[in-house]
Amino acid sequence: MDWSIAFSPLVPLWLLGLGAALLAISAVVVFWRRMRGGSLRIAAGALVLLALADPAIVSEERRPLAGVVAVVVDRSPSQSLAERSATTDRALADLEDRLAGLRGFEVRIVEAARSDGTVDGTHLFSALSEALSDVSPDRVAGAILVTDGEVHDVPKSAAELGFAAPVHILLSGRPDERDRRLETVAAPRFGLVDKEQTVTVRLTDTSAPAGSPATVTLRRDGEVIETRPARSGETISLPVTIVHGGETIVEIEASPLAGELTELNNRVVARIEGIREALRVLLVSGEPHPGERTWRNLLKSDTSVDLVHFTILRPPEKQDGTPINQLSLIAFPTRQLFEEKIDDFDLIIFDRYRRRGVLPTIYFDNMARYVRDGGAILIAAGPEYATPDSVYESPLSPVLPGAPTGEVVEAPFRPLVSKAGARHPVTRDLPGAGTGGQPGWGPWYRLVDVAPLGGDTVMEDGDGRPLLLLEHDGKGRVALLASDQVWLWARGHDGGGPHVDLLRRLAHWLMKEPDLEEEALRASVSARSLLVERQTMGEAVEPVTVTTPSGKTETVELAAAAPGVWRALLPAEELGLYRVGDGTRVAFALAGTPNPKEFAEVVSTAERLGPIAGETGGGVFRLTAAGGADRPLPRIVPMREARRLAGEDWMGLREAGASVLEGIDRTPLFLGLFGLALLVGAFAATWYREGR
Repeated sequence: MDWSIAFSPLVPLWLLGLGAALLAISAVVVFWRRMRGGSLRIAAGALVLLALADPAIVSEERRPLAGVVAVVVDRSPSQSLAERSATTDRALADLEDRLAGLRGFEVRIVEAARSDGTVDGTHLFSALSEALSDVSPDRVAGAILVTDGEVHDVPKSAAELGFAAPVHILLSGRPDERDRRLETVAAPRFGLVDKEQTVTVRLTDTSAPAGSPATVTLRRDGEVIETRPARSGETISLPVTIVHGGETIVEIEASPLAGELTELNNRVVARIEGIREALRVLLVSGEPHPGERTWRNLLKSDTSVDLVHFTILRPPEKQDGTPINQLSLIAFPTRQLFEEKIDDFDLIIFDRYRRRGVLPTIYFDNMARYVRDGGAILIAAGPEYATPDSVYESPLSPVLPGAPTGEVVEAPFRPLVSKAGARHPVTRDLPGAGTGGQPGWGPWYRLVDVAPLGGDTVMEDGDGRPLLLLEHDGKGRVALLASDQVWLWARGHDGGGPHVDLLRRLAHWLMKEPDLEEEALRASVSARSLLVERQTMGEAVEPVTVTTPSGKTETVELAAAAPGVWRALLPAEELGLYRVGDGTRVAFALAGTPNPKEFAEVVSTAERLGPIAGETGGGVFRLTAAGGADRPLPRIVPMREARRLAGEDWMGLREAGASVLEGIDRTPLFLGLFGLALLVGAFAATWYREGR
């Protein structure tokens, strides 16, 4: 119970002040003149002023509040290494027992930094702040962090904590841990296709001799492209050639260090977005027809395509001796295009081309070689494909997917997507195809009958005759469109059809657009979920193995989601790179940053937390000795006032001075007979003294 005196003036304060001033002046005059009975008069006046101030004795009934101790337990992925998790559990159980035996303390235990795929690194002080958000600073008795020391939100100073209490650190992990890690020094975000980019990394060994040897392996999209020796402390620059558009995943991995804590941080990842300068297309138009400009208009509208277009209108037999400088047409530069610069093109299109002796036979042989080395050719065929002048009757025939039967069907038909085409990304889900039966597309009126020689027939007519054939040959690709009537769709005849989608997909498939691969494994992370997708032309797929950023593996069965597409959706609870493989293909998906802070440095250390513990008066205590033996938990000592709140084998908690007011008792001093008697007595004494 606390006692105090309180005043509740019965008159305004200024009036009390005025009365006190007058009384003080009177007192000076009385004592200066030594007037008889002056002291009694002054005392009587003072009692009157005191009565007007209405003094009272106030007693407060208070209940002391318990001090709050926050115990923050690090449950980040790095705590799962070695025996840290078991050590942390034992320390937590011991802490709970000891704190439960102390009177006057409230214990709040917070398990922090569980990997939820949204925060990069270990954030213990954020969890501490949240746990004490409803506690006044004078009630905080202290904080105890059970962690490996790799914390990424340490305040710059103790003032940022918001309380004046000790922060103690209980370190899991051994002091003699050693580890090897790679860290990215520089990595480009974008790169031109077929150009070389450089990724620079640094190799660091902790608690190991400087200059320790290692082997560094460079992978591009899972494929090993270089292995070289390196030494600890070395900065290594590795050249990488970007071979396709879209995202390229570059992995750099160092060989393990003997006795190291983990191999998870022996690898770094860089994402490089491949950008093509331009897709170079050579379009050779032959016999004029109504749809001659369909391909040109489509390709010219694509900003990513650099088109070179020639129309052959003057065959050799029409040479009439006219001087070159008087011709309005230029000669077809066959040698430059099909011998010197053929490899500069990503795609060659022959639109109703008929062999007329313009291209020598050796150039067709050169084009076959061009396909096998990675090039692409599209034959948009008309009736000429069924004649002796067909390009099939040339050295190009071994790479073509269909042989002409000599028949040209001149009858209306509606193009259909075949069973194989329903699974192929070029023709799957074409607008207007519907889910079955006849699509809502306009008819065509001519089809060159061909016998399939290989590849996939993705479109056909109503009688099952091939319309569009796609084939891989060597490293390249070939497509055969057995009709010259696609222009009817472009002009909207009888409702038209998806000519833009079809032809653009076809051209980009030929130019190896990754999204149009018919055999592909893909992975992506969105909203903390990992989506695995397998594109295939087959009837079934193999299970995939998913490797998480922390190294855990899981075998996952994929379910059919659409024709040719199999999917699985998994939770992505960790930040970092997910690796998905089916034994043949590898796909990668990134959750958050490519190289998460959580595994960048994993050796247990007091370097990050030591300064904040020292500034608050707390201590740092290791839970495990070198060699792996457990160390006893330090004693816990309640303390009210002390500069030092930690010792070699003890840690202190500040006792809270806060309390809750539960009741007030107020007793006025000049109330009732006591006050009246005091005043009457003072005036009676004055009168008595004056009467003598």
